[in-house]
Amino acid sequence: MRMRRKRNLEPRMEACAALLIARGKPCKNLKEAAETFRALTDYAALFGNEAPVELEVGCGNGKFIAELAVRAPQRNYIAVEQCTNVILTAMERVRAERIPNVRFLNVAAEILPCYIPERSVTRIYLNFSTPLPEAGREKQRLTSDRFLAIYKRLLVPGGQIVQKTDSEAFFEYSLRKFGENGFAVTDVTRDLHHSAYAAENIITEYEANFSAKGMPIYRAVAVLKEE
Repeated sequence: MRMRRKRNLEPRMEACAALLIARGKPCKNLKEAAETFRALTDYAALFGNEAPVELEVGCGNGKFIAELAVRAPQRNYIAVEQCTNVILTAMERVRAERIPNVRFLNVAAEILPCYIPERSVTRIYLNFSTPLPEAGREKQRLTSDRFLAIYKRLLVPGGQIVQKTDSEAFFEYSLRKFGENGFAVTDVTRDLHHSAYAAENIITEYEANFSAKGMPIYRAVAVLKEE
């Protein structure tokens, strides 16, 4: 079902403009943008400091990134979400709570290198990415070879990907792909809410719904090996 366009979307987006780095496709198509367009973010100018930068790909309504940014004000965060209808909720949350260390990219993950400098991100969060189990959609999975190649360009040596998912099949696929693409996998748990990592976990609304139904949450950290 297609999501209904939010009322007064454009005026509300404009009200949050100070939080938005970029929006939409800068070129005719994603392939052209990925190959030719560059508008690399100056973190110091954007945030007013030299703090480490972390990235969430697929930020949804922003609950995770907002709470994370409040917990760790000594770091800066960029939240990525392709759907304008969805990212608006996240931006309005951050604006209302006056959280100073979060900015947003309303773009497809395929073109992150257009805006994020290489080897500049210390950690990437993938929270409940769509599993896309159909064989013909593997390249669209956010832990496929295609996307892991992008993350490797953005991460500093020793940088991390932190993944959470409710899909066991997608989790096992991701673990395999991490290993095949130069990442060392650590901190694996197949029942996050009953693990040693539960105390520090930020529970998203999506996560709470699945956990309430008795479904386990899977989590792992993939560390980029230094070449």
